[in-house]
Amino acid sequence: MDPQIYLKMRAVEDRHWWFVGRRRIIDSVIQSLHLPEHADILDVGCGTGGNLSLLQRYGRATGVELDNAARELANQRQQGEVLPGRLPDDLPFAAHSFDLVVLLDVLEHLEDDRASLAALGGLLKPGGRIVLTVPAFPMLWGPHDQTHHHKRRYRSATLRAVIMQAGLETAYLSYFNTWLFPLIAPIRLLQRLQPPGKSDLAIPPAIVNQALTTLFASEGFLLPQVRLPFGISLLAVLKSPEG
Repeated sequence: MDPQIYLKMRAVEDRHWWFVGRRRIIDSVIQSLHLPEHADILDVGCGTGGNLSLLQRYGRATGVELDNAARELANQRQQGEVLPGRLPDDLPFAAHSFDLVVLLDVLEHLEDDRASLAALGGLLKPGGRIVLTVPAFPMLWGPHDQTHHHKRRYRSATLRAVIMQAGLETAYLSYFNTWLFPLIAPIRLLQRLQPPGKSDLAIPPAIVNQALTTLFASEGFLLPQVRLPFGISLLAVLKSPEG
């Protein structure tokens, strides 16, 4: 991504409703996995490290990030080491090293999503899991995706197919960011009439930000027990066939 986007991300990701709400949902999902004590956890494409403190609560968190500036910002958090690496074939880890691999809104940036998931599957210990999120519905493609250098948006069926082609199994798959879909989807569709512009990473007024955070994060009480039929994003838990 544009280095300026990483700087904006670092400035807002601890408070912005979308980042905070997503972390709370991911927290609920990880709790449901019943990871071993002191689990080895990898955050792939960790950006400026906003999720590392959450992951550290469940074990030993390590990050991997391609962008030098983002990696430096992530390491400044001192929430686990963040190493350079690139998917699918330049990750600095041995096979079967992790109990959990987290890939949050990263897969849509990659040219070869199938090979990247296959490579991450090779990093899982027996019984390990991958938790990933991606943007949903190609019809919502617009300036936001272009500004953030996305390659694609997914439907549940297309994501499931990529997972299968990567030699992994889908333990759980659901849309999420569902409650706010009626608000966000029309905005994204209207934005398609506009050329790509500046990143939309801006914190709304405090009362609005808190309301959006609460509404979005409340989906964590349903996920991963319930599968939601639509949403702005998709959430999946993957396992290797032998796991």
